[in-house]
Amino acid sequence: MKKILLNTITAAVLTVGLTGCADDLNISSIDPQSKPGASDMELLAKCYSTLGVTGQKGPAGNADLAGIEDEGESGFYRTTFNCQELMTDECAWAWQDNQDIAPFTTISWNSSSARTQWVYTRLTYDITLFNSYLSQVPDDAENSQYRAEVRFLRALNYWYLLDLFGKAPFKTEFNITELPTEISGPDLYTWLDNELTEIEPLMAEAGSFCNAQNFGRADRGAAYMLHARLALNSAVYTKGAVKDYQKAIDYCDLLIGNSNYGLATKEKNGYSGYQQVFMADNDENPEAMKEIILPIRQDGQKIRCHSGAMYVVNSMRTAGMPNMGTTNGWACLFARRALVQKFFPTLSDFPISTEAAPDGATEADIMALDQQDGSSTAQIVAKAGDKRALFYAGRGGGVRTLYPEAITAFTNGASIVKWDNHRSDLQPTHDQTEYPDVDIPLFRLAEAYLTRAEAKWRLSGNLSDAQADIDVIRNRARAAKLIVTSEEDILDEWCREFYVEGRRRSDLVRFNRFTGSAYLWDWKGGTPNGTSVDSHFNVYPIPYDELLNNKNLKQNEEY
Repeated sequence: MKKILLNTITAAVLTVGLTGCADDLNISSIDPQSKPGASDMELLAKCYSTLGVTGQKGPAGNADLAGIEDEGESGFYRTTFNCQELMTDECAWAWQDNQDIAPFTTISWNSSSARTQWVYTRLTYDITLFNSYLSQVPDDAENSQYRAEVRFLRALNYWYLLDLFGKAPFKTEFNITELPTEISGPDLYTWLDNELTEIEPLMAEAGSFCNAQNFGRADRGAAYMLHARLALNSAVYTKGAVKDYQKAIDYCDLLIGNSNYGLATKEKNGYSGYQQVFMADNDENPEAMKEIILPIRQDGQKIRCHSGAMYVVNSMRTAGMPNMGTTNGWACLFARRALVQKFFPTLSDFPISTEAAPDGATEADIMALDQQDGSSTAQIVAKAGDKRALFYAGRGGGVRTLYPEAITAFTNGASIVKWDNHRSDLQPTHDQTEYPDVDIPLFRLAEAYLTRAEAKWRLSGNLSDAQADIDVIRNRARAAKLIVTSEEDILDEWCREFYVEGRRRSDLVRFNRFTGSAYLWDWKGGTPNGTSVDSHFNVYPIPYDELLNNKNLKQNEEY
């Protein structure tokens, strides 16, 4: 099998020039009819690289998308993460004067939102690129598996459009003569269901890419997980017309029953199995690799960008925090009070320092003071009785509060240290300054357990049917047994397991808790304790510029 150069960004250069903000799938091209100056394998590497980089020159330069001042804001993971997390009960962005952050924080955006434009453009650009690949690479036996992988990547991007916008501009061919048509939620759901069913047998066996040679490529397991995620959300996407919960269960069975996969459970050098999944050597550590079904490759030397691992590691740290794993703490993202409450229902039980570190304190000094206060991450984990409670509330970086009068600073909440640019084997990372090595687990096996748990409950109506799989997840976290007595127990477990992994909004929408007043959290709707939000915010608006450019598209209701 030919080797795909996933670790070499220079091999991912595509000279067809699909740089722009508006039109094949509303993407402008320098010369869409030109012949790419790259081999099929380089084109395939470029398709995969859309997950982990933003352009042709590493961290910045010759960006895929034009018109965005900060290239880092244009990346696949950063744009989708922001649209799934910044408005939820999990985290908030400290600097509310940054572009479009305030309406994202309070769920009050409109059709002129820059951030919805960025994610829409990224996803449609990627789909255009995949269509270009499929139009040029022969549909024959030699290329069958590679084409199936690109079709999977296209389906993944279409799934994000469906989930975020409730519909999509639709094209499966690369040309510049016709504008994409609009495909509705139910129709796009059916297309995705059929497309995944068709490509799954063409992909490599599930789990066959959980190795150093092919880690980062999509095999059948990735398609199964996307298919299960699609089916679990079927009632949302089809407005109740389809409820494919048994299908979700069946796909999860295929993943959980596959010997190539397993939850990371073994402690290593003081790091729990859960922690190892989010560390700098999660592409080399077999304990982490067996859980990661599909990662976004990142590397402190070869795959640098401001949109993936650097975003989640650096944005959640500030100067003065111990064990930063980077020299560049952005001091941006912090935990909302509601997230801390998932682990500490009585907030007064949460250990937090009440004094800042003295001027001139060394890292060792700060760690000793944190230990004295009981506010180190290890002490928080121990007091929570849950290995997943990866917060820091010590003296490093300033005194934190859980009840801010306004969002003005990084210390307006506990710090999240789940994403960690340290290696579990204690060896140095590739870059000792600011670029992390952490691969992003886009799909991991824990999702199959919680998907199956929820789907069983939704299918039968019996909460007890979710118990066994939730037990597995909590046992790995060394958490006490939780008797499932309400749907909130399932929703809360999704949060505890997957916080700040770029999916929370979807889960809240599926449980009918994102809008309305059934569930309020701090700063929902713009008030300190939260207030009701109108239901039209369950999907994002089609960007206004896209409506001007393509009359086939219609705006979502109430925008």
